[in-house]
Amino acid sequence: MTKKIKLKISARLVKKRTRRASSSSAKQCRFCGNPNFVADIDYKNAGFLRGFLTERGKILPSRISGNCNLHQRALSKQVRKSRCMALLPYIAQYS
Repeated sequence: MTKKIKLKISARLVKKRTRRASSSSAKQCRFCGNPNFVADIDYKNAGFLRGFLTERGKILPSRISGNCNLHQRALSKQVRKSRCMALLPYIAQYS
């Protein structure tokens, strides 16, 4: 019979595992918790929608913004509509 060889786990992998396990709680969708915010998702509210754009003008993904799928889709739809109406830029201004 052969013995199973026990492999050593490197310190780097141990740190990676603890980081993954001890991450903060899951991000909550700000729109699901407060129905009043859902009314703010409107293409005319450019100041509010600007908070969901990067400095380059890209839409923040839901893993960063913490939005659920339903509200992320509604948000991106309104951002695209606002870009079409020239309320938000497609890309950042070059300086």
